[in-house]
Amino acid sequence: MPAHRIHLVRHGEVHNPERVLYGRLEGFHLSPRGRLMTRAAADELVAAGDPVRSLVVSPLLRTRESAEPIAEAFRLDPVVDERVIEPSNFFEGTTIRRALRNPINWLVLRRPGVPSWGEPYTRIVERMMAAVEDAWASADGGDVVIVSHQLPIWMVHRHVSGLPLKHDPRERRCGLSSITTLERSGDRFVEVGYRDPAVEIAADGVDVGAV
Repeated sequence: MPAHRIHLVRHGEVHNPERVLYGRLEGFHLSPRGRLMTRAAADELVAAGDPVRSLVVSPLLRTRESAEPIAEAFRLDPVVDERVIEPSNFFEGTTIRRALRNPINWLVLRRPGVPSWGEPYTRIVERMMAAVEDAWASADGGDVVIVSHQLPIWMVHRHVSGLPLKHDPRERRCGLSSITTLERSGDRFVEVGYRDPAVEIAADGVDVGAV
């Protein structure tokens, strides 16, 4: 029996005092506030009252740590899926202000609709939707949680909503530890909900790690 719903959960706040664009860099773990955010997401899923049968996570440290309270709440062993990882990014390891002051980097910004500074939006959609399809088909009923990152989740949102993938990154609706929920409708997925259980905790948070 396939899954009932797919919940795309973004990771919590990362300890990032230098405000580095960390992308896929290793070693960036959750801040204490980030751990509170992930607990809020887990509590939200528990309060919904629907059983979560499967937990899929990106291989990066911040997503694996964000999955811990969900795994504990539903007694699940997380399954790592490389397809739900953060996109690659030319600016990894620097700050956006420092990067933009260097004229050498301006050429990388020439095609924002691709985007030219990282993994193409179309490729992100392809791998994310493949992961969603597999998670839905392999679940034994109940719900599936996929713990991923802002841009991959936002790309799924725009894809299933029939919106252009090109967008202004400042307008993404995908808060830290937010939950974007999908259901199957015929041969496609549709978005049926968005929740931001950590919004109050995140009010003073730092959210500058990816583009």
